Amino acid sequence: MSSSLARHLSGTLALTIGLLCLIAGAASFGLAYLEAKELQDDMLRQIATLSSGRSRAPSSLSNSTDSEPESVVRVVRLPGDPRPAWFSDNLSAGFQTVNTDSGTLRVFIVAGRGGQKLAVAQPTDVRDEIAIDSALRTLIPLLILLPIVIWLIVRIVRSELAPVTALSRSVDEQPADRPQSLSADHLPDEIRPFVHAINRLLQRVTHLMGEQRRFVADAAHELRSPLTALSVQAQNLTQAASLEAMRERVALLRAGIERTKRLTEQMLSLARTQAGPGACEIVDIPGLARQLIAEYLPLAEAKSIDLGLEERGPICVFAAPESLQLILRNGLENALKYTPHGGEVTLWLHSSDYDDIIEVVDNGPGISAAELERAFDPFYRLPGTSGEGSGLGLAIAREAAIRLGGTLTVHPREHGSGLIFRYRQRRIS
Repeated sequence: MSSSLARHLSGTLALTIGLLCLIAGAASFGLAYLEAKELQDDMLRQIATLSSGRSRAPSSLSNSTDSEPESVVRVVRLPGDPRPAWFSDNLSAGFQTVNTDSGTLRVFIVAGRGGQKLAVAQPTDVRDEIAIDSALRTLIPLLILLPIVIWLIVRIVRSELAPVTALSRSVDEQPADRPQSLSADHLPDEIRPFVHAINRLLQRVTHLMGEQRRFVADAAHELRSPLTALSVQAQNLTQAASLEAMRERVALLRAGIERTKRLTEQMLSLARTQAGPGACEIVDIPGLARQLIAEYLPLAEAKSIDLGLEERGPICVFAAPESLQLILRNGLENALKYTPHGGEVTLWLHSSDYDDIIEVVDNGPGISAAELERAFDPFYRLPGTSGEGSGLGLAIAREAAIRLGGTLTVHPREHGSGLIFRYRQRRIS
């Protein structure tokens, strides 16, 4: 369900102001009504005061001879004037409300000496009509201003949100393959952090798209060479002069197919790693390390390499087991591949104050400081390295480490030749 911030804000402000106007109008109406009634009572009191000083008082008062009958104020003096039916002896001095056959009267009675009484009466319906008319006039300014205020609210909200609308159009106009940073000029302070966050996201997306383009280009380049070699080797099969020559060429073809198969599997592994790790769980690192040592022990024995394990206390990390195995396998494979015969490879497990650390330490040729950063680039192979490889191993391992929330680095050994392959991850609290 979509919602408009402008409509919601305009509606909320208009409803709030409308309710406040209604409350203010009701209060103004009530106060004006009570004030009009008090003024009418005061008028009756003044008429009684003026009439009590005269020997005779007119039986009725009005503004003119053409006044409407309901606007007449009647003055009765006893004894002297005919007694109306409503003017009973039990009426006390002061204001009284008297019900008659013709309607209700508001009466002010003044008691004099010798049983004299003066009464000033006015119909209550007339009083109510005058009071209501007076009170309604106080609502006219509010009724005129309310739609104007609502219109102004809508205009102001739309004007203030216009930069956000312009920003949305700017985002829509961005090229999908090369997004540009958004300008935060002329935007409200509340919107700028959101725009800065979008720009940081666009930078990451641009970097990722650049890496993907480079990966696709490198993959096409890396696949072209083995596929061309396979095509040439397949053609050479038809030119074999003998069965023995054909067998040799078939062996070369199979080796090329295996290399291409391994390269393809590594590319798929990198793609799966970039898509995200699997389900995470608590992994017993010493148990996983012993399992890998047993797996790679035959390879180490074939090169007379001393493959060992050093652990300092139990270490458990919260990670995807498959991704963690991929990282450690890469470290052990590279160490065993580049360590010369009779060398040493040690898997170290230890902890710092806040992190758990896994290291693969070898005494091989190592990597120069100038090549350390490029060692993690896809399809990059260090100059002078022997053996077969695609240059994807470290790139896949680092991507897996990033997805697990850890860090993967390589460092030269402080003493002697060799390399330290180090994976570090925050300790489980």
